[in-house]
Amino acid sequence: QVYVEESGGDSVQAGGSLTLSCVGSDYTYKSNCLGWFRQAPGKEREGVASIYTGNASTYYAASVKGRFTISQDSAKKTVYLQMSSLQPEDTAMYYCAARDPLITALRPTECKFNTYNFWGPGTQVTVSS
Repeated sequence: QVYVEESGGDSVQAGGSLTLSCVGSDYTYKSNCLGWFRQAPGKEREGVASIYTGNASTYYAASVKGRFTISQDSAKKTVYLQMSSLQPEDTAMYYCAARDPLITALRPTECKFNTYNFWGPGTQVTVSS
């Protein structure tokens, strides 16, 4: 099976925290790029954070650096997005995505936010002021 599936979205007040989880399959998780993306109503989808599960190297969008942390639990094939100091502008549908490992193998540490092939259905995060 080839999948990623996210969970953990909720409604929180500004200044609060929330952790999202993304479970991958054997194919999508091992030694691969997994990323978190978000899309707010009327806006384009944007990359938030990514991780290379082979060595846990990470990459963040400037808008979330210092507030969000991406991490992994290899035993559970799960990637987390810990979000703190949430603001109303963080309100969006959050998606987990994985690159095709065959592509990752060509440049294993250049995850960033381009070329992601497998997407979860999304989980809603709403931050109220």
